[in-house]
Amino acid sequence: MINLDSIQLREINLPLSHPFETSFGRTTARRILLIELEAEGLTAWGECVAGEHPYFSDETIDTAWMIIASELAPRLLDADLETPGGCVDLFKQIRGHRMAKGALENAVWDLQAQIDGVPLATLLGGVRSTIPCGVSIGIQPTPEQLMDKIETELAAGYQRIKLKCKPGWDNRIFEAVRKRWPDILLSCDANSAYRMKDFNHIAGWDEFQLLMIEQPLWYDDFYFHSLLQKRLDTAICLDESIRNRRDALAAIDMESCRIINIKVGRVGGFSEAIAVHNAAAERGIPVWCGGMLETGIGRSHNIALSSLSNFSLPGDVSASARYWSEDIIEPEVTVSPAGEIAVPTTAGRGFEVRRDRIESLTVRRQTFHARARVTA
Repeated sequence: MINLDSIQLREINLPLSHPFETSFGRTTARRILLIELEAEGLTAWGECVAGEHPYFSDETIDTAWMIIASELAPRLLDADLETPGGCVDLFKQIRGHRMAKGALENAVWDLQAQIDGVPLATLLGGVRSTIPCGVSIGIQPTPEQLMDKIETELAAGYQRIKLKCKPGWDNRIFEAVRKRWPDILLSCDANSAYRMKDFNHIAGWDEFQLLMIEQPLWYDDFYFHSLLQKRLDTAICLDESIRNRRDALAAIDMESCRIINIKVGRVGGFSEAIAVHNAAAERGIPVWCGGMLETGIGRSHNIALSSLSNFSLPGDVSASARYWSEDIIEPEVTVSPAGEIAVPTTAGRGFEVRRDRIESLTVRRQTFHARARVTA
């Protein structure tokens, strides 16, 4: 039985080491919502991946804070959970707000792993001792700067290069990269930047021998992605469109994609992420773990999830130093020269939280305490 003593929400402000640009815009710093749970003398952590603006998702850090404070945290504090997966039923009355739900549920999984004395990856059903790593490279000011970035990441050992793209930053970039590196594992991510009028344009990308084209069309679409996939030899990967297991099944049955990106916050937490993973595995669809500019807390959760068997493609779980001059965990996440991250073998998430660092970055907090329980 899981009985919480308290839930604390914190907002920290953390600048990126380098700006990160996608078709949504340019990010130079992150406002990040962290969850801290206390129970049985243990402390567990979660991270809400909602952004500052409702661009990737209809959630933001401010909507997540409000929903957690007004709805989710009180329910969780009053609950007697048998397992972390019980959060799904506990929260089901609240529609949407998957990133808010996921932040709390993932912290409960971390807590359960500590209670059981097992690695989080083991509790989730992971089987890998290392995970293969790719890297996501944002849109750069010039093609020359992009080439320098790719060279740096390849030298660091990353197994797959993913390029953010948008109209005007696609064909000439893909052609230049392929000319210089004809054999690297290369993919692209459009973050829904294209439309039906671009079908012929996108169909031409087959010549670049990409591993996948990620979310080229509308963020909530299966149908038009299905039409586009029929015109492509290259696999489409869906990201934003996949909110849960039902979406994954619909996309697979409609042949809207041949690969799925699982972001644990986007689908609402570990329970649904595992369900999507299993549904894809049963149908022969490979998955990989996407990133949301997480701190080391969210990154540690991504590592644990990526240890499941069907995460067979390199994900976006890269080193802490790619995004932060100084992370909030220790040790920081590092990538081996072979392009792999070792899955922690200690109880819980496997990384210690640097409370002093978090305190220095905290700009607001709110704490909720459990009511006294009456025992017979």
